[in-house]
Amino acid sequence: MNTTNSQIDRFVREAECKHLTGLSRTTRYEMEQEDKFPKRIKLNTRTVAWRLSDIQNWMEERINAA
Repeated sequence: MNTTNSQIDRFVREAECKHLTGLSRTTRYEMEQEDKFPKRIKLNTRTVAWRLSDIQNWMEERINAA
């Protein structure tokens, strides 16, 4: 099976999300509440994550809007 990077999706936890976006947890939370950032996914009672593809799409939208 031939897989490209655009076909690979995975969960991104807090530290990596911060690294990828450059945004603090509080800023991302506020933007999420305003539907300006992808919604977090609850993995269990104490763990949340984001889909990498959602983060990448959000970043691409920011680039295109600039």
